[in-house]
Amino acid sequence: MASVLAAEFASLPTTEVRLLAIAGRNAERTAAFAAAHDIARTYHDIEALARDPDIDALYIATPHTLHYECLLAAIEAGKAVLCEKPFTLNARQAAEVIALARRRGVFVMEAMWTRFLPAIAALRELVAAGTLGRIELLVGGGAFMPDRHGGHYLFDPHRGGGVLLDAGVYLVSLSSMLLGQPRRIQAAGRLGDSGVDEQDAWLFEHACGAMASLYVSLHARRSPDLEILGDAGRIRIAAPVFRPTRLHLWDQQGNEQLREYPITGSGYGYQVRAVNQALLHGQSESPVMPLDETLTIMQTLDSIREQMGLIYPAETGATRKGKASCP
Repeated sequence: MASVLAAEFASLPTTEVRLLAIAGRNAERTAAFAAAHDIARTYHDIEALARDPDIDALYIATPHTLHYECLLAAIEAGKAVLCEKPFTLNARQAAEVIALARRRGVFVMEAMWTRFLPAIAALRELVAAGTLGRIELLVGGGAFMPDRHGGHYLFDPHRGGGVLLDAGVYLVSLSSMLLGQPRRIQAAGRLGDSGVDEQDAWLFEHACGAMASLYVSLHARRSPDLEILGDAGRIRIAAPVFRPTRLHLWDQQGNEQLREYPITGSGYGYQVRAVNQALLHGQSESPVMPLDETLTIMQTLDSIREQMGLIYPAETGATRKGKASCP
């Protein structure tokens, strides 16, 4: 993701944003990354990067287990932060980060880039306009089979692996955007020999009566999509649900309409522009991805993991340990 976003910076006007520096854990890889993306400055830890007076905002793309450390270091240095999903490893960490950001008045946003894409922005407008009537049901999911060999991070509990935090978070976030936090969660999951969740299914029940039936899997293949059923129509977010360019709409009579929403570049640029606009307007949070919702999403993820019996090694120690390096 760091490589994708760095490449995206090259397509954005330098009057809007400039990629100035990078911090990495490995000096050789950091130097190679900087050379590949024309980055002038390199650092070997997050604290040094955050002390650079020319930097306005940091993007965090470390393994999940390091998000918490990097977020705290950036906020304590007074730097705005765009942090990859999942925001932290758990809700306890998220609550601490959010509290610190609010005390310091520092802008922080979870990098749920999907929310800023044209198709999802249009979806919010359609729902707000009553196109679907009252939403009753969300149904969707996806499956993919990454290489289980070679130390893939998805199968590494020490890096916060598993299908929920990597892919399932998109579905949970979209469900939250449409229906809010569920009042009741039923979850089932398969923990593999890897020690992380490799196949999950969840049923959410909301106070309004709406439900969501969602799944993710590392044991099969199916392009991820999501269907939203209302009492006046339905909409399918075409695959891939995390980067959609099409919405299929059906009215009460079953008449179908296809709407296209092309994406410029990788799609990561939309959230970068959103951060810029927020900073220019003196905002400390994003109205599209607010911190209170980020916290409730982390609470939902925690509930799912609790029901599956998934605890990461990083959660068994102290709240904060030493220094972190990013990315």
